[in-house]
Amino acid sequence: MQEIYRVKTSPVALSDNMIIGEKYRITVLTEALVRLEYSEDGVFEDRATQTVLFRDFPKTGYHVVRNADGIEVHTSMLHLIYNEKEFSSHGLSIQIKGNLSAYHSIWHYGEKVHDLQGTARTLDDVNGEVELGHGVVSRFGYSILDDSKSQILLDDGWIEPRKKGVSDLYFFGYGHDYKQALNDFYRLCGKTPMLPRYALGNWWSRYYKYSEESYMELMDKFDEKNIPFTVAVIDMDWHQVDVDPKYGSGWTGYTWNKKLFPDPKRFLGKLHDRGMHTTLNVHPADGVQGCEEMYVDMAKEMGVDYEKEDPVVCDPASPKFMDAYFKYLHHPREAEGVDFWWIDWQQGSNCKVEGLDPLWIFNHFHYLDNKRDGRRPMTFSRYAGPGSHRYPIGFSGDTHITWESLNFQPYFTTTATNIGYGWWSHDIGGHMLGYKDDELTARWTQYGIFSPIMRLHSSCSEFNGKEPWRFKKETEEAMEAALRQRHCMIPYLYTMNYRSYAENMPLIEPMYYEYPENAEAYEVKNQYFFGSQLMVAPVTTPRIKGLNVAKTKVWFPEGIWYDIYTGMRYDGGRMLEVYRDLSSIPVFAKAGGILVCADADELDARSVIKNPDVLCVRVFPEADGEFELYEDDNESCGYVDGRCVTTAMKYSADKDMFVISPADGDTSLIPDNRTYKLVFERRTETAADKVKVSVDGKEVLAKNKYDKENRKLIVTVNASTASKISVAISKDTVALDNQIEKRCFDFLNQAEIGFVLKDEIYGLITSGKKTTVILSELKAKELDTELYGVLTEILTA
Repeated sequence: MQEIYRVKTSPVALSDNMIIGEKYRITVLTEALVRLEYSEDGVFEDRATQTVLFRDFPKTGYHVVRNADGIEVHTSMLHLIYNEKEFSSHGLSIQIKGNLSAYHSIWHYGEKVHDLQGTARTLDDVNGEVELGHGVVSRFGYSILDDSKSQILLDDGWIEPRKKGVSDLYFFGYGHDYKQALNDFYRLCGKTPMLPRYALGNWWSRYYKYSEESYMELMDKFDEKNIPFTVAVIDMDWHQVDVDPKYGSGWTGYTWNKKLFPDPKRFLGKLHDRGMHTTLNVHPADGVQGCEEMYVDMAKEMGVDYEKEDPVVCDPASPKFMDAYFKYLHHPREAEGVDFWWIDWQQGSNCKVEGLDPLWIFNHFHYLDNKRDGRRPMTFSRYAGPGSHRYPIGFSGDTHITWESLNFQPYFTTTATNIGYGWWSHDIGGHMLGYKDDELTARWTQYGIFSPIMRLHSSCSEFNGKEPWRFKKETEEAMEAALRQRHCMIPYLYTMNYRSYAENMPLIEPMYYEYPENAEAYEVKNQYFFGSQLMVAPVTTPRIKGLNVAKTKVWFPEGIWYDIYTGMRYDGGRMLEVYRDLSSIPVFAKAGGILVCADADELDARSVIKNPDVLCVRVFPEADGEFELYEDDNESCGYVDGRCVTTAMKYSADKDMFVISPADGDTSLIPDNRTYKLVFERRTETAADKVKVSVDGKEVLAKNKYDKENRKLIVTVNASTASKISVAISKDTVALDNQIEKRCFDFLNQAEIGFVLKDEIYGLITSGKKTTVILSELKAKELDTELYGVLTEILTA
C-alpha cells in the first residue's frame, strides 16, 4: 500500500493499566472506560482496528481486590466484579458509582444495553422513523462499544480479519457526564477532521439528466436571484448509463457521457470559476465493463482477458484492485477537476472477506486518497459503523417526501452525536415518492440550514425539483431567505467546524448534554444546540388552518433567550408551546450570545469560501458573553499543526461594552483591515446617541444606524484586524418589553377568524389589566385551544 493509505495509530495500551489473567485481559483506559477482552488461547489484540486507533491513555487510578470468587476492580467511578471465567451474565458485572438508580446502574455481561441511541446506516426508502444503533451515552450511566468483529488495521495500511471467538468490548461508564464519554470516544477512535470551508455552504443536488448547457443555465438563474451555492453534486447521469445489456445495467460507470458533457474539464472549470466545488456520483458495485474508456488499462492491471471483454470484478477486499480503482477510475477525473466523490454504494454489506463491509473499505480509502497533494480530504457516503466520523461527510439516503420523514430527521441527526457522527447530509426536501407540499418544502429548507450540511436534493421526476421558483410565492421567499442565511452563517459554522475537531463537540448537540439531570432535556427530541451560540427547535408539522402558524414545543433552560428572527424575549426555566408563521422557525440565542456572520450583501460562492472582508456580529444583551472566531486557509491540513488565526470577542453586560481583541496567530490568513457591522439587539432609539467607539484606546467616529422596526442598533467600524475595538453603549437602552400589543395585533390581523372575536380579544389585551387577568378572561371565552396558545405565548414570553 502507498504511504498515503497508512493511518497514524497508537494502539498499545500502558501495561500499568492492564489486569491480565490466563484467558482475559482488562484494561482500565480511564476511570470510566474499561476494555474487556476474553480469548480461549490467551492471546490478545494490540493492533489497531477499523474502529479503535488509540489505546495509549495515561496511567489510570484503580485498585484490584482478589478473593475466592475472582477479582473486583475499583475506580472512582466503577466497581467491576469478575469470576475470571468465560464472560457470562452471572460472572461479569460493572456498577456505576454515584447517585444513579441502583437497579439501572449495574450492567451484567450479555444483557441488553439501554442507551440514548446512535445512528443508522441509511434512511433509504424510509417514510418516517428507522431503527437506530447504539451510542456511548445512556441515562442508565453506561453503554457498550463491541469491537469483537472489526477488521485489524495493519501497519502497511491494509486490513485483515481478526480471529473468531473473542470478546473485545469497551465499557463506557460515565454516568451522566455525556460530554466526557464522547470526548473519550474520540480519544479512543480518532478525531473528527475539519471540513473544507466550501462544504458548509449550500449544495445543489438532483438526480436528473443535466447537460453542461442546462446546468450552467440553472446556475446563472440562481445567480440572478442572488441564491448562492458552493457545491455542485452531479448524480449518476454524468456517466454513460444507456449501455449495451451485455455490459450490465449502466448503473456503475466511469466514462463521461459526452453527449451531455462534451468537454468535462471545461464544465468543471466553469464551476470552479464560480467558486463551486464538484462531486460526482459513483456506484462501484458492478466493477468495470468493456464499454468503459479505461477498461483495457484496468483489465491489464487486474489480469483480466480484455479481448473477450471479461468484466473487471469490483473487489474491495483486494489491495491490487483498490490501487487500480483509484489510479484508472478516479485520478483522471480528479485531474479534470472533480473535487471529491459521492460513494453511493447500495449493494449490501458483504464481500469475499467475512465481516468486511465494502462500504467501510470505500469510505476509508476514498478519504485517504482524497488527501493527496496536501489538500483537506472529504468523502460523501453512507455510515459504515462506529468510527465512521473519521470520514465525513455522511449521506443519509433516499428519504420519502413526507411530513413524517421531516419530523424524524432532527432527532436522527441529534442522536448521531451519541456515536460521534456529526456531519450528516440529508436529502433536504426529501428525495422521492411522497407528495408535493409547498409548506413542507419550506420547513425542510429552514431545518436544512440548521443541519450539518445544507444539500437540496430530489429524484429524477420532472415534477420534483427544489428550485425555489417552482413553489408558491411564500415558499419561494422562505426558501430563498434560508439559503442566503446559510451562507451568511459560514464564519460561525466554520468556527464550529474547528470546535468539532479541537474540542470533540459536534455542531449538533442534544439538549441533555448540557442538562443531563433535567427530564425536559430528554422530552424535546427534536430540539438541539447548534454550535455554542444557538438553540434550535425546527418546525416539523403543518400550520394550523385559519391561524396560519405552526406549533412547536420548546424547552427553555434557565436564563433569558432571544428568538433571532422575531426578536421575542423569553424567560427560561419552563416548557412552552411556540407558534411561527412560514417566515421562520424557532431559533434562539441566549442572553450574552454573540453570533458572527458574513455580510448579507456578499453572498456569491466566491466570497464565502474565503475569509471575509466584512463581518456582521449580532450581540444579545442582559448577560456576559464570549466568542472566539476561528479562521485558517480553509482547504489544507495546516489546522492540524495550528496554522490559524483567532479573534476573541467579549460582551460585558454590567459595562454594556463589546470588545473585539486583536487577531492572534497567523494574520496573513485574514484581511489586514475589516469592516465590522456590530448589531446590538433589543435596543431603544436612544442607544444611537449613547455609543462610544474606540480603536486601540482612541475614540473614533463610527457610523451608527437605528433599525426602529426591529429595535436594533447597528454600529459600523472599519479597522485593522491587529487593533482592539471597544464599543460602549448604556444599559438603560436595552429594550426589555416584548411589544405585546403590537405582536397581538399583527397576529390577529392575519388570522382567519371572526372580526367580532378579533375586536374582543384585542380590546382585552389593550385594557391595561394584569396579564394573569387577561389570560383568565381569555380562558373564560372558551377560545379555540390553539388560538389561546398563540396568545399565551405572546403574553407570557
